[in-house]
Amino acid sequence: MELAPVRGTATIEEVAARAGVSRSTVSRVVNGSTAVSPAALEAVRRAIDELQYVPNRAARSLASRQTRAIALVIPEQTERFFGDPFFASIVAGIGEVVGESDYIMNMLIASDDASAKALAYLRGGSVDGAIVASHHTSDTFLDRVADVVPVVYGGRPARVRADDYYVDVDNVEGGRVATAYLLARGHRRIGTISGPLDMPAAIDRLQGFRDALGEAGVEPAAIEDGDFTEMGGALAMSRILSAGPLPDALFVASDLMARGAYAALRDKGLEAGRDVAVIGFDDSAVSTALRPALTTVRQPSLTQGRHMASVLLDILAGRPAAHATILPTEVIERDSA
Repeated sequence: MELAPVRGTATIEEVAARAGVSRSTVSRVVNGSTAVSPAALEAVRRAIDELQYVPNRAARSLASRQTRAIALVIPEQTERFFGDPFFASIVAGIGEVVGESDYIMNMLIASDDASAKALAYLRGGSVDGAIVASHHTSDTFLDRVADVVPVVYGGRPARVRADDYYVDVDNVEGGRVATAYLLARGHRRIGTISGPLDMPAAIDRLQGFRDALGEAGVEPAAIEDGDFTEMGGALAMSRILSAGPLPDALFVASDLMARGAYAALRDKGLEAGRDVAVIGFDDSAVSTALRPALTTVRQPSLTQGRHMASVLLDILAGRPAAHATILPTEVIERDSA
């Protein structure tokens, strides 16, 4: 919350401009929060001294009042959130940690038309902090959320700022080891179905795919965007089939897209594991339900959710917290590759 200055003194905006930080950073420093980098803390204190800024005591008291609530923000369409098992694991992990604390969690599914409403809610002082479980480069409203309350991101933000906190898996390495797995089995015509390239996770997995092929001196056989959805995976697979010879192998950047790719192959009388090797990404329940069972890259989604909640609770309690937490991935070998 903005801290109103005593009449005749500098404004919080002037302090922020002098220090080269956001208004919320100034507010956090004045209220004694530790969720500020040492450099920003020093810059704000220097600006306060130089401008002789004095916060209004009543506003300061109001600003320091805690709600004991946090928001889980999901910037996705409702059908994507409920249709993707990745989100179920993330939310379960967050819920475990929050449930053991004295905080409650409010969940906001902030699709494109709901982002303004979500931002207004978060700005209204109803929560002490927020966890953002998914984000796209177009989700600019999230930058404004981070200027209001402490935020922990699930996955590397599209635009990482010095004060950001995030918990991610090593998506580049995951994409690389998935592709290296296919190369090690003698495949040379290897394609990929990527996620939407406005999401850092999709960008990083595609980078890992390219890196592994580049190290082996192999050109990609196909690259199609599957939108991280089952339907998107089916459509991407259909485009690959229409474009020319079937690749020997495919790295599909999510298990859900792999299920769509399986369906598109069956429609043409083809089978994953027999006619084309397929490796997915997630190790969700989808991977074991498919036939043949899907070889995939395991990302520890439940653990990621736990870490996200723990980092935010540490920030709110004034405890030290890592700005970037990167979790490992591993290949789980089954029958499709």
